Amino acid sequence: MLERWRNLIPRATMPDPLRRLPGKLAELLEPLRPYYDRAAATVAPAWHRARTYYEHREPREKLLLNVAGGVLGLLLVYSLIYSPIVNLRDSLADSVATRRQDLVDIRSMMRSYDRVRAELAAAQQRTVPNPKTFSLFSIIEQTLTRSVTRDHIGSISPTDHEVPGGFREYSVDVKLQDITLDQVVDVLYGVQTLPNPVAVSSLQLRSHARDSHSFDADLTCVALAKDG
Repeated sequence: MLERWRNLIPRATMPDPLRRLPGKLAELLEPLRPYYDRAAATVAPAWHRARTYYEHREPREKLLLNVAGGVLGLLLVYSLIYSPIVNLRDSLADSVATRRQDLVDIRSMMRSYDRVRAELAAAQQRTVPNPKTFSLFSIIEQTLTRSVTRDHIGSISPTDHEVPGGFREYSVDVKLQDITLDQVVDVLYGVQTLPNPVAVSSLQLRSHARDSHSFDADLTCVALAKDG
């Protein structure tokens, strides 16, 4: 008799959220049904005990349990849903910012490459036309002889070396002694107006030891040629 009445009392069953979903969403999640059923079967005894315990509580105790359950639910929502979404959003924002910075860096590198390529093209136009017959030493010596005469030429030291890009740089270090400012201007003008692309890369002036109105000058003249 007791067993009959026990069977007539409705038992608390676990809610099935998959059945409450809209039709299309329920169909989409239907492959998860076996996993949900296994999980529900595992926690069903604990759910029944908790439900029975809750039904036998006083209204005041039920209120406290509802509040505690709500707080716990909020904590679970925050930890399992909100916090991961925020972290994912921040991660995506950082990734977008990094990609934008990479794009800025790439554009800057492209501008640098275009500038170097333009400078290289301009340097090729300023190279010596026939390096095999070119002698920077002879050209500078003739120019200085016309500008300041040999008496004021202390030394002329030619050198050459390879530079990146398949070029060779010819340079001449010149030391001039006891010359005036007008003669310095004549030397610079004579070098700059040469038919060959020769430039003055450095110039240092200092007062002459025996005459404060005269100067000693150290200058370096360079020319670029296509190597080989």
